[in-house]
This record gives sequence, C-alpha cells and structure tokens, in this order.
Amino acid sequence: MSNDAISYVTIREVGPRDGLQSEQPVAAGERARFIDALSATGVRHIEAVSFVSPKAVPAMADPDTVLAAIDWRSDVTWWALVPNRRGAEMAVAAGIEALTVTISADPVYNERNVHMTIADSEAAIGEIVAIAGGRPVDAVVSCCFGSPYSGETAPGGVAALGARLLDRGVTELTLADTTGMATPARVRALLAECGTDVGLHLHDTRGTALVNAYEAIRCGVSRFDTAAGGLGGSPFAKGAGGNLPTEDLVHLLDDEGIVTGIDLGRVLDAVTVLREVVGHDVPGRVATFGPRTSA
Repeated sequence: MSNDAISYVTIREVGPRDGLQSEQPVAAGERARFIDALSATGVRHIEAVSFVSPKAVPAMADPDTVLAAIDWRSDVTWWALVPNRRGAEMAVAAGIEALTVTISADPVYNERNVHMTIADSEAAIGEIVAIAGGRPVDAVVSCCFGSPYSGETAPGGVAALGARLLDRGVTELTLADTTGMATPARVRALLAECGTDVGLHLHDTRGTALVNAYEAIRCGVSRFDTAAGGLGGSPFAKGAGGNLPTEDLVHLLDDEGIVTGIDLGRVLDAVTVLREVVGHDVPGRVATFGPRTSA
C-alpha cells in the first residue's frame, strides 16, 4: 500500500514515561514542566506517568505529585502505564483517562520485566480492563521483532497473542520493537500477520526507527509512540536504544504532507526543557542539527 492512503498520523508522546524511565530520577516538578511543554505542541496523546513500584523503576516515583502539578489540558488524552490491578486503581483514582499495559511476546523477557508468565500477564490485563471501566486500554506488546534473550520472534505468535488480548477486552494493540531489531522487511512481515489497525512503538538501537515508521505508514499504519529528544530504553534489556524521536517523525511527515497536528518548533522547545531537566544532550537528530529549513 502506498503512503498516499495515509493523510493523518496520530502520535502518542511517551517521553515523560518511556523517555525518562531509564534516566536518573528527575524531580516531580521538573517532570511536570517537561509535560506542560509537550502539551503545548499540539500532541493529543501523552503518556505522562507510570504507576509502577518506585523500587523497580525509581525514575517513575511520585506519579500523583507529577499529575497534581501539570496543566490538565482538555485537548489532550492523558495516559499512564499500569502493571497490575493496584496500578490501574491508582491511575483511575488520579483521573487518568486511558491506560497502557505491557506484555511481552517473549516469555523470558516477560518474566524479567513483570515477573509473570505470559498467561498470568493476560489474566492481569483482563483485570485491568475491568478496572478501567470503559477507558481505553492499549496493550503494548514488547519484543515483537526479537528479544535479547530468545532471538527472533515469530510474527504468527505475536498475532495470536494480540488476538487473545483483544478477547480480554483491550481496545488497542501497539507492537513494540523494544530493542531496535526491526527492519522494513520485518515490519512488513509482522503487519501481514497482525494487520495495520495497530500502533507501533519503535526504538532506534540500530538506527532504523524512522525508516521502519515510514515503511509502516506505507503499509497503512497511522498510530505511533514517540519520545521527544529520542530518550528512552528498557531497564530490562541491556543496550536497548532510545525511542523514535518525536521531532524526527514530525519533521519527516511535515515534508510528506502527512498531518500530525503537532508544531515542530514547539517540540524543539520541549526538547530544550528536556535537556535542562535531565542535564545532558539528547540523541534526536532534528533536535541536534535542526530542521532542514526554517522557512
């Protein structure tokens, strides 16, 4: 399918969660400042916090404090990652409007990440759906293109897992390239099994995230997770690179005439805030070298 079929791409900004989770902990007020800068860009979906154990992921501590400090813009859908029933209950009580849950296509990674079998994770996701009470629940399936523990991931197995999760009541599926093992050929192969009514969550470990996103758009995918500045990675997958940078994807799509509703200049402003709160530079290419033109 040609990318002519896609005129609008929806981006969920995951920088405040996935982008910061592997960083040294950032104070709640500074995380809120970064989130407010992102919400001014025109992005309509932000994964703001995670309700996980601070012992497991110290950088995600104090989600309630962060949420109390942000500007709850009504034109943004506010997402949170939750690992279990308790996390879902806390997120709903905090006013979160949509939930992400994680499960791995690789049983070894799933055990390392959430300390459950895949079957146990599926059951836990069913409980989260019930607690969500009609709120969107997006199941983010990690290691869809391969795992650092088990090697290649069979596309058919990912599709079967996705079908079971939909049967459990999740409203969306997002296929994650957790360790940056995807290539355009592997994107095509997975979408041939799973269909294109999915999101993609791409990491840039091997420098292929942007080309993989472009190939997915050509196939008909119109929903992506990205992180301003390209920060991120998995604490449970050594060597995993950062996320597809928001500014890199918006920069490309603007030139392709594909609408995102996101102002590139304001994303770059948000990246300036991000540099300040983390205290170092970021890997995003457009953030580093600037747009190809300011005209």
